Amino acid sequence: MTYCLAININEGLVLCSDSRTNAGTDNVSVYSKMHSFVWPGERFFVLLSAGNLATTQAVIKKLNGDVAAALLPNLLSVNSMQEAADYLGMISTQVQKLHSTRDTGTTNFEATFVFAGQIAGQAPEMFMVYPQGNYIHESAEHPFLQIGEIKYGKPILDRVIKREVSLERAARCALVSMNSTIRSNVTVGPPVELLLYQRDSLNAGRRIYFSEDDPFARQLSERWNEGLMQALQGLPRFEWEVDNFDAGEEKRVISFPSGS
Repeated sequence: MTYCLAININEGLVLCSDSRTNAGTDNVSVYSKMHSFVWPGERFFVLLSAGNLATTQAVIKKLNGDVAAALLPNLLSVNSMQEAADYLGMISTQVQKLHSTRDTGTTNFEATFVFAGQIAGQAPEMFMVYPQGNYIHESAEHPFLQIGEIKYGKPILDRVIKREVSLERAARCALVSMNSTIRSNVTVGPPVELLLYQRDSLNAGRRIYFSEDDPFARQLSERWNEGLMQALQGLPRFEWEVDNFDAGEEKRVISFPSGS
C-alpha cells in the first residue's frame, strides 16, 4: 500500500511519501513515489503516486517523453496548474485504458496522484487527481491532501496544519504523520522521502531521504512518543483520583466538546 501527503501553506509546499510497494506478502519492493519536474526560475512540479505501479511508471514516462518530443500539451507548455492537472488526468486515463485492453484478467490498473507545484507569476497549488481523470484541490480549513492509507496520519494534520504554520514545522508534522502510519500499517514503510519547497523559489527545493535506521527519523519518533506520554500524564484527573470521590455516588456524565 502507500501513504503520501502534500501540504500547501503560506511559506510554500511540503511533500512526503513512503517507498514500499506491496504486491503480496512475499513480494515487497521499494520504489520512489515522489517525482519532480523542475525548470529553474520558470516552473516546479512534483507528483506523488498511489495505486498500480505499471500505470504510475507509464504516466511518468509519458510526462517526460512529451517534453522531450515537444508534443503539445506538455508540462513545459501548460499555462496554469489547472491545465497541468487536466493534462495529467488525461494521460492517466489513457494509460489505464491501454493497460486494460492488454490484460485479460482482473488486474486493477487505477492510480491516484497528488500533483503540486508553482509556475512563475502564479501561486503554488496542488490537486488530487483521481483515476477517472477528475481532480480536487485542498480546502481552506485543511490545506493538505493525502492518498493511500490516510486514516492513521490524519489526526495530527487536522490539529496542526494551518496556512500560517512555518515550512519546517509543517515538515516535522508531515514526518510524524508518516511515522504514525508506518507504526500502524505494515504495508507502508521506509525509506521516506520529504521535500520542502519555498514559495516563489522555483527551484528543486530541499529533498531529504530517510532510511529505516536514519538517526533524525528515529529521534523524531522517540521524541513524539515521549511527548504523547507526557501529554497523557498531564490530562485532567477523574474526580475520584483527586478528591477521593465516593464510588457509591451517582456517576457524572462527561461530554466532550466537538472538534476535540
